[in-house]
Amino acid sequence: MAEAIVSRVLEKLSSVLEEEVRHISNVRGELEKLASNFQAIKAVLEDAERQQLEKEKASVRDWLYKLKEVSYDIENVLDEWSTAIFKSKLEKKKVCSFIPSPSLCFNRGKLLLKTTHKILELNGRLDVIANERERYGLKELSVEKPIRREQTTSLVNLAEVCGRVKDKERIVDILLNEGRIGELRSTLHMISIVGVGGIGKTTLAQLAFNDEKVKSHFDNRIWVCVSDPFDEMRIAKAILTSLDKDAGQNLVELEGVFQCLGNLIKGKKFLLVLDDVWTEQYGRWDRLKLLLSSGSLGSKILVTTRKENVAKIMGCTTLCPVEQLSEEEGWSLFSKIVFFERSDSENLREIGRKIAGKCKGLPLALKTMGGLMLLKKTVKEWQSVLDSEIWELEVAEEGLFHPLMFSYYDLPSHLRQCFSYCAIFPKDYVIEKSKLIELWMAQGFLKGTKHRDMETVGEDYFNDLSMHSFFQDFEKDENGGIIKCKMHDIVHDFAQFLTRGECLTVEAGSGSSIEGFNESARHVMLRIPYDSDECPTCIYDAKDLHTLLVDSAGVGEYNVDLLKLFDKLKCLRMLKCQSERINKCPKQIRNLIHLRSLDLSDNFFLEKLSEAVCDLYNLLILDISGCEKLRSLPCRMGNLINLWHLRNWDTDCVEFMPKGMEKLTCLRTLSEFVVRSGGKGAALSELGNLIHLRGELEIRGLRNVRDKREAEKAQLRNKKGLTTLTLNIGSTSFDKSQVSEAFVLVLEALEPPLDLEMLGIWAYNCPTTTLGVWPSWIMSLTKLKFFVLGSCVNVEQLPPLWKLPSLESLLLTQIEGMKKVGVEFLGIETSSLSPSSSSASVVAFPNLNSLQFCEMKEWEEWDYGSRGEEDIKIMPRLSSLVIFGCEKLKMLPDSILRSTTLQNLKICRSSIISSRCQGEYQPHISRIPKVEFVEF
Repeated sequence: MAEAIVSRVLEKLSSVLEEEVRHISNVRGELEKLASNFQAIKAVLEDAERQQLEKEKASVRDWLYKLKEVSYDIENVLDEWSTAIFKSKLEKKKVCSFIPSPSLCFNRGKLLLKTTHKILELNGRLDVIANERERYGLKELSVEKPIRREQTTSLVNLAEVCGRVKDKERIVDILLNEGRIGELRSTLHMISIVGVGGIGKTTLAQLAFNDEKVKSHFDNRIWVCVSDPFDEMRIAKAILTSLDKDAGQNLVELEGVFQCLGNLIKGKKFLLVLDDVWTEQYGRWDRLKLLLSSGSLGSKILVTTRKENVAKIMGCTTLCPVEQLSEEEGWSLFSKIVFFERSDSENLREIGRKIAGKCKGLPLALKTMGGLMLLKKTVKEWQSVLDSEIWELEVAEEGLFHPLMFSYYDLPSHLRQCFSYCAIFPKDYVIEKSKLIELWMAQGFLKGTKHRDMETVGEDYFNDLSMHSFFQDFEKDENGGIIKCKMHDIVHDFAQFLTRGECLTVEAGSGSSIEGFNESARHVMLRIPYDSDECPTCIYDAKDLHTLLVDSAGVGEYNVDLLKLFDKLKCLRMLKCQSERINKCPKQIRNLIHLRSLDLSDNFFLEKLSEAVCDLYNLLILDISGCEKLRSLPCRMGNLINLWHLRNWDTDCVEFMPKGMEKLTCLRTLSEFVVRSGGKGAALSELGNLIHLRGELEIRGLRNVRDKREAEKAQLRNKKGLTTLTLNIGSTSFDKSQVSEAFVLVLEALEPPLDLEMLGIWAYNCPTTTLGVWPSWIMSLTKLKFFVLGSCVNVEQLPPLWKLPSLESLLLTQIEGMKKVGVEFLGIETSSLSPSSSSASVVAFPNLNSLQFCEMKEWEEWDYGSRGEEDIKIMPRLSSLVIFGCEKLKMLPDSILRSTTLQNLKICRSSIISSRCQGEYQPHISRIPKVEFVEF
């Protein structure tokens, strides 16, 4: 991680030198000296990072620690300087340009003097560190120093293999498959075994390679350990030697080797195993692949790699991810090693099972720990190993983590720091991808470009780490995108080993101290038990903390002293804190000038946010969702011009948005925007400037908007990133005479982007003079999947939602005035349902899966006419129907009763329908798998 922080500091130094101090010679000279020292140190950092892992190089480890400490301090000073300059520029804009501002000049001069003193002191510390690099013999690695990798062979020790029977059978079946229908004869079928280091990829390949059916199926079987770097000549010669040990001995040119190899494999059906492939450069493999394509149909190449990208780049058409062993398989492997020809007490076996369990099915870990336990004789020794963190054991550094080092050093420095940061989470923690990316943002790990913002870069980083098998147990959305994941326990141990107390999770106990807590830590997740009533006081002494995530089990009644926290933890970049005892955010929060992310979500009793929050000019993320008693947002919100995300769901007591919201032009997330009458607060038109909004947006209080021009200026249609929009009109008691003249036009002007996926309209009061007036743009939302219409008044006619081709879920709730749902709901006139009509090709609601009617107290009829159901297809994919609180509904249409797709039918507080379903409708609904009746 040292290289990453040094690179960050150099980048900030460059920015300050170019933009802020280019005319201030004394400060510039000191900063240039800092930059020069850092450049010299950076050149040897790769060597230092690798040397520190050797047992005898503890002094190098200490040197790196001192370097990181001074780097963090320099980063803080530069951040303070940049923030103060930004603040002075912001204040200067508020002062008329022709009026001098002595206070601004004085403050800037005072800041300059203070900064110069700090830089002088830091330069002295860095001088010492720079000079020490020669003492440790650190050198610039002109050619990347390789990590020693053991060469693998096709031989396998079956005695050390447990499980993998199904995995092996799957691989063997693929290898024996002669080809797929439509597959070209020249196609070379490539299979890849993918997984984290130590999971057993090579073992699985060996098992398949040595299978008797595989041996008899192929003319030739070839095993090549590739590793890194990818040497085309060496691989070609290895294949050649395997086919004919005398061939190519005198060949020194690649062309000659290729020609000889081509002649030997032409027309032969071969199996080639390329074990431990790393390179992601397509050109390095392309020529060799072309040559190998001259083999006979049915030839196969089996690749093992830790990186999914490698498999894709090489053209593998079949990916076989390797999972961890089951608990019983893991115990079987462990006990084979430890208890072979050894009789021990049952106590040792009981402890042994727990030790094996800590390995979480990773074969390398099981073998390593098994080898360690062979040397342990007593219960006390075994218990000591069980009680230790695996990464604290010497055997872990020497054997267990060695393979993971390959993957780690295959990463560039910016990915190394992102991976290492994950040590902040506890084991088995479910990591939300979006939250992790925001944590990286808050620490300055992500740098956007002109065409790719920080979060897009973060997505790429996350995907890269996933491709390297550092994450697992993925939870995906309906489109296949990863939303959550976990880390294997051994990979987590490895991350902790790398950070050595810099990133950690600590459990708060009953006292003021925390076991295992290090006051010099930089990133901490503090887990507070539900029954704890006090935040440990030692946390306030960790003055260098950059991340503090207070994670309470439950709501959290512990007492946290925000005044002390804000006064002492001034280096924080990310703060998350939740407690039932927090009812206000004090003004001392302005001390946290480095803060990028502030999460006060679910503080149910928080009533006030201090105006001082608006002095946090670096803030990127503010989360106040779930603060149900929060009365208002600070008036100077417009100062937070760097803000990306304002999450304010479930803040119903907030009655308006402060003026100046239009200045927050970086906003990507704004959960709720509230409009208030009387000109107090921000106008709806201020949304117009927020062109980057995406995701979900709810607009509340639309009843207070009477001018369609204000709605037009909001420019919702141009906010292409919005996927969910809720238009909450509010009270329906306003003057009905003004509805048709004003609000219908306002609603029409609030046209959303065409790609909207979810729409909600609440508390719409249909004008009584023209029943059923709906915005014309509803029918243009061809990608809309979810539609909610609720708490509406004077609705006698629904919009023709049947036309929406992508609609999957429809909820109609508390719609007053709706007595009948008929052919108008389908958008088809009664006259069009004659026998001569061409409506036979019409499909109403072609993709509707879920339909819910709730609290429709006046609804009596659901009828499509006598011929409607014969001439059109109605809801051909309907799977779920819920009717809740519809006491007057008399009958269900025949199309519902005849439906062959319906899987779930739920009738609640709808007595007439319940009675008929249990009587005359019974023959129809008996084929529905799940039917539920609830009366309460």
